[in-house]
Amino acid sequence: MQSVLSTRYWMILALLAMGTMAIAQESTTAAAQPAASATQAAESQSQTTMAPPTTMDQVVDRVILREKDLIKFLSARTPIVETYLQNLTQDAQLGPIPQDDRYFLGRMDLSDSIDRNDYLTDKGKDEGMEKRLMGGIFKKFKFQYQPLGFSWMVFADRSDFDRQHYDFHYARREFLGDVRCLVFDVMPKKTAGRGRFVGRIWVEDQDYTIVRLNGTYSHPSRNSYYFHMDSWRLNLVPGYWVPAYIYSEEGDFTAGAKNKIAFKAQTRLWGYNLRKGSQNDELTAIHVDAAKDSAPTAQDASPLAAEREWQQQAEDNVLERLERAGLLAPEGDVDKILQTVVNNIEITNNIDLPRPVRTRVLTTSPLETFSVGNTIVVSRGLIDVLPDEGSLAMVLSHELAHIVLGHNLGSKYAFNDRMLFSDDVTYQNLGFKHIPEEEAAADRKAIEMLKASPYAQKLESAGLFIKALQARNAQLGALLQAHLGNNFAENGTVTRMAALASSAPPLDWNKLDQIAALPLGGRVKLNAWDDKVEMVKTQPVSITSARDKMPFEVTPFYPRLSRYNPAGATMAPATTANANPAPNN
Repeated sequence: MQSVLSTRYWMILALLAMGTMAIAQESTTAAAQPAASATQAAESQSQTTMAPPTTMDQVVDRVILREKDLIKFLSARTPIVETYLQNLTQDAQLGPIPQDDRYFLGRMDLSDSIDRNDYLTDKGKDEGMEKRLMGGIFKKFKFQYQPLGFSWMVFADRSDFDRQHYDFHYARREFLGDVRCLVFDVMPKKTAGRGRFVGRIWVEDQDYTIVRLNGTYSHPSRNSYYFHMDSWRLNLVPGYWVPAYIYSEEGDFTAGAKNKIAFKAQTRLWGYNLRKGSQNDELTAIHVDAAKDSAPTAQDASPLAAEREWQQQAEDNVLERLERAGLLAPEGDVDKILQTVVNNIEITNNIDLPRPVRTRVLTTSPLETFSVGNTIVVSRGLIDVLPDEGSLAMVLSHELAHIVLGHNLGSKYAFNDRMLFSDDVTYQNLGFKHIPEEEAAADRKAIEMLKASPYAQKLESAGLFIKALQARNAQLGALLQAHLGNNFAENGTVTRMAALASSAPPLDWNKLDQIAALPLGGRVKLNAWDDKVEMVKTQPVSITSARDKMPFEVTPFYPRLSRYNPAGATMAPATTANANPAPNN
């Protein structure tokens, strides 16, 4: 009997060794090709055809190897990372509401350790990751947020995610959207040291890659505090699930709770497919090809035509530079929706411009708009919180009015040398702010156009949006801080399209059928790999109390996960063996 058991034992060890060698080979191959390509697709295919694990121990081994493979794959990437945070206070009727807010934007370097270069802070004050704490530090009894802390949970543990440092306990199976997952509770061993991940991971059941992490980090020191986070990954390229969303929340929001720390924060990552910054591409040259006109009657441009060509060149330069920096989404379906609203206003007002008006989406959260040449740019965050089409028409009409009135900005950017700067100083090198007199004139013209448009009967909702902005203006300074265009508010008062507020009904947060503004993330989703934006597809949810409305507020992420499926491809279903390894731990 002992001989039989010994033989089985060595057979199992041999099978495990073969599986581990195959997995290691897969990991090495995938790491050698950092960009999404046909080679990656082939590697992904080989992963799915490998012999699936048959025990939970084997699943854990695969998970560990896949996490290390992802770390290698992303080591050549410098994605953009954005964190928007709201400190909260308790309201008797509305529950936790914003008290003040913070905003961080930068590029992450995932090469050797996780570090970031911020776009909106003084680089002289920046320190390396090794000197930073996970979430923030207590200094002189004041809590100071460190923006890097909110983007740390892109990985469970970048250096030591293995069995020597962690215990893995299988919990259950669960679907996240279309993806069937195995759920594990992960605990650091007693000897693992400080700052280890503790929480739960969800592992998709085909390649055994982590798609969600939920938890915090263990054993903070006396002067540090680790945030709780919920981190989501999306399958945007063959064979890999890349970190895209991180939600963080601290505080006890029950009645009477006395919170020392109470906040909610959203972190988004995108721009994985942007070029990795280096000395060679620190300066980005923009090349504008001249159009060749062979018509015999059009030999030279008139002075006015030359002026318009110059403005077009500046406009194209700016849009291309912003897109290359990951701050402007590529042209897509959301632009068409915005364009339709602009066209409706133009047609009903008999506006005939020498060049067509274009619309584009800024990828960032702060509420802002601006126009450069004949292109109107609206931020993703602003589209998110607008409650209806009438409010969208209000926003677009203001920028259209600037174009109609000839308030052209940005002609200096027709000089290509003005485009030669690194991404992290984009906000210092570009700007499209109008003087107050032009802003006032654009408001008057916009209201005139709206009253003649199909949106004339929908201006009450636009006025309510302005009232909601005014009500939360003092608490949302970071969200209302424009970085390229004009602010909605000046000196504590909302000035943009303020005249519409006078014709709107009274703002009543407790009136359930009055939706003045939406939470952040309600309308637009951003592809973390290629920066494309699309409208969120959601089912209507009934509002049962004033606390459900959450205007301008941060909410958790809960994306519907699905596997990478290029147009026309057929998704292979998971096999029974692949989906149901036997639990043994």
